[in-house]
Amino acid sequence: MVPSVLVHPQFDPIAISLGPLAIRWYGLMYLVAFAAVLVLGRLRMKASVKASAIDARGLDDLLLFGVIGVVLGGRLGYVLFYKPGYYLEHPGEILAVWQGGMAFHGGMLGVIAAMGFFAWRRRIEFFRVSDFIAPLVPLGLAAGRLGNFINGELWGRPTEAALPWAMVFPQAGDVLARHPSQLYQMLLEGLLLFVLLWRFSARPRPLGAVSGLFLLGYGLARFLAEFAREPDAFLGVLSLGLTMGQWLSLPMIVVGALILMWSYRRSKTRGAV
Repeated sequence: MVPSVLVHPQFDPIAISLGPLAIRWYGLMYLVAFAAVLVLGRLRMKASVKASAIDARGLDDLLLFGVIGVVLGGRLGYVLFYKPGYYLEHPGEILAVWQGGMAFHGGMLGVIAAMGFFAWRRRIEFFRVSDFIAPLVPLGLAAGRLGNFINGELWGRPTEAALPWAMVFPQAGDVLARHPSQLYQMLLEGLLLFVLLWRFSARPRPLGAVSGLFLLGYGLARFLAEFAREPDAFLGVLSLGLTMGQWLSLPMIVVGALILMWSYRRSKTRGAV
């Protein structure tokens, strides 16, 4: 008897229609992500005296700068990391974000630039800003991966094992049972990383430690999840059998580990957290 296989529900990508205005699920996930930053940020301000170095107005400014950084960085990251040749020939489409194409690693660089600008403007140490923001990010990442799943995009690789949660994604153009890798990423990069960072940052930590743990944790989670995710068709598997997402995550792992070591060595040298 052949076991039944789940089929992606084929959700309507449009969540709400108000006349000519169509609000898509993926757009709503961005709103959820930004709302999570505001809500969790205010909770951190109440729970930590150190976090009060960033006030409510500062959080609002950070969110604004962060939105700009996510959109510009995410788009430019996709252009440079994934399709540089295509956009070199079609420069007019570089800013056409409505056509799709965003890269997390580019968005992260955009947010880092936004935090750097905010820290410079407010004359606050960069890591004090990034340590405050890092635990607020993973729930937004989880919302984004849920949006990927709703859209039936970024599906997983075919699985030979009889997994009860294996799923057919019609958008893939076949009837192969695949890993729902979007949900794996939602759990690893989103929920699990959130719990880890939230608990870790609940106690005083050396400057930079929370930021380092975010980079290390996300890099490892993304690296592992990529083994279940179908590589981009236009890139495939790259050197050493790794995907582009894995190659881009390796520097995060290295830099995150270095920041953690630097942070704790610095705190021992200064004798304070």
